[in-house]
This record gives sequence, structure tokens and C-alpha cells, in this order.
Amino acid sequence: MLRFILSRIGMAVPTVLLVAVVVFFLIRLVPGDPAALLLGDMASPESVAALRSDLGLDKNILTQFAIWLTSVLQGDFGTSITTKEPVTHLIIERFKVSAGIVLVAVALASLVAVPAGFIAALRQNSRLDFTLVSIAALLLSIPTFWLGLVILLIFGLKLGWLPVVGYVSVAEDPSRGLLYVLMPILTLFLHEIGVLLRMARASALEVLRLDYITHARAKGLPERTVLWRHVFPNAFAPTLTLIGLVLGNMLGGIAVVETVFTIPGLGRLLVDAIFGRDYPVIQGCLLFIAVIYVLVNLIVDLCYPLFDPRVKIT
Repeated sequence: MLRFILSRIGMAVPTVLLVAVVVFFLIRLVPGDPAALLLGDMASPESVAALRSDLGLDKNILTQFAIWLTSVLQGDFGTSITTKEPVTHLIIERFKVSAGIVLVAVALASLVAVPAGFIAALRQNSRLDFTLVSIAALLLSIPTFWLGLVILLIFGLKLGWLPVVGYVSVAEDPSRGLLYVLMPILTLFLHEIGVLLRMARASALEVLRLDYITHARAKGLPERTVLWRHVFPNAFAPTLTLIGLVLGNMLGGIAVVETVFTIPGLGRLLVDAIFGRDYPVIQGCLLFIAVIYVLVNLIVDLCYPLFDPRVKIT
């Protein structure tokens, strides 16, 4: 077991380091000088040069990378150019908001989509199967931002059930805070149902066609035993992997939803930092999202043998 864990960690570390290198150097290719943006069009070249020196942007790019990587390894992502706040503090505060929305949405989508996918597989080619697959295909084809705008239009503007603009933390006021996150959660929930339902159905169909399922039924085992002991564990393992990928993707791609609903989460922080050319915040957000993505998939890899008996741990 220890060797299995170490091998997975050994593959995760180079991935994070590669992301750090790519993030740092690609940001430098984005047009725009943070110092010039902060001071405005009327600033003198001397003022811009002085601010660039204060921000460390006048140093060689390799020197900048070495300084930044050293600080990151010590848990310091630097200081925001625009707000002068520690980037680590900004990321943690905004991540709490995004993580709450994403985790609830993924949990609800999994609870609905996985059983629905298995039911569709058991009723293959039936009217129920066709209906569920059609709904999944429809939800999967709708862009997230468009789905969010439709939900905002219906529940926020037309019906007036939920607030359209603003945000209240659930920790500060649970009843009011829940109203502000219901629409973002519903948007992500509906969008991810299609992906998970299709995967659960495909995995279940693949397992149902295997010889050992036929053999188990031929031995006279009750259908419930065959499904819970043989079909479900083997069919759920690939779906679990997809759930991990979906969770990581949603944490990285929630910026659109947070922008539509004006939610002050990690994605919104990243968007604002990009417009402001706030290098430390951009680098910190992207690296943090990459680390979360790798950690989620590492946890899924470690849990995989618990659901799939065919995977051997050495």
C-alpha cells in the first residue's frame, strides 16, 4: 500500500512543478504592464520605472521565477499588486466560497446522476432509458453561462424568488446566505448531471455484459445480490474517477458562474486579477487550482482500489 501511495505522489509532484513553470512564463506573454495600468495613462516613464522596480518586475525573468518559486515553497504567494493584501489570504477566503458551491453541486449531481445512470443501464432501450439519456444529452449540450443566465432570468427576475445581485456569507447568515448560492449550485448541478449520468450508464452496461455477471446469475444468485455485490462496485470505479475530474474542473472553471451571479469566489478573483494584470494573484490562483486538481485526483486514485476489486495494490 505504501508503495502504491508513494508512486501516485511521485507522479503528482512533477505535474505541479510543471504547472508552476508554465503559469509563470505564460503570464509574462500577456500584453500589458501592471505598473503602467496601476499608475494610469498620465504617469511619467520615471514613475512607471520606479514602480516596476518596487514590484520586482525590472529583474531578469529567471530571477523573478526563482524568487517567486522560493516564496511559494515557503507558503507565501506574494502580495497583490492592486489591493496590497497577501495573496495566500485572498485565495483562502475566496476558495471557501467556491468550494462550498462546488462540493454541494457535485455531491447532489452524483447522488442523482449515478443511480439514474444505473437504472438507465438496467432498463436499456426502454422508454425510461431513452428519456434519461435525452435529458443528459440536453443538459450536457447547454453552455454553463447560458444555463446560469436562464436560471437567473426565471428565478431571479421573473419569479423574484431569489436575489439577483449581491452575496451574503452562509457562515454569517445561513438563511440569507443560502438564497444567494442556490442559483449557482443549481446551475452547476444541472450541467454536471449529464456527464455523470452518461458515464454511470456506460460503465454499468459494460459490467453487465461481462462473463462473470452471467456466471453469477447462472449460479442462482438473487438479482439484488448480483447488482450490489458485482455490478455496482465494478461499475462505480470509472464513475468515481470522473467525479474527481469533474470536481477539479469545476473548481477551475467556476469563474463563469461566479461572474454571472456576482459571487466573490476564487474564479471571480482570478478574472479580476487578469483584467488588472495582478501577476501575484494570477500566479497564485492558477497554481492553487492546479494543486487542488492534482490532490483531488490523487485522492481518487487512492480510493480506486476500494471500489474496483480488479485493481491490485502492490
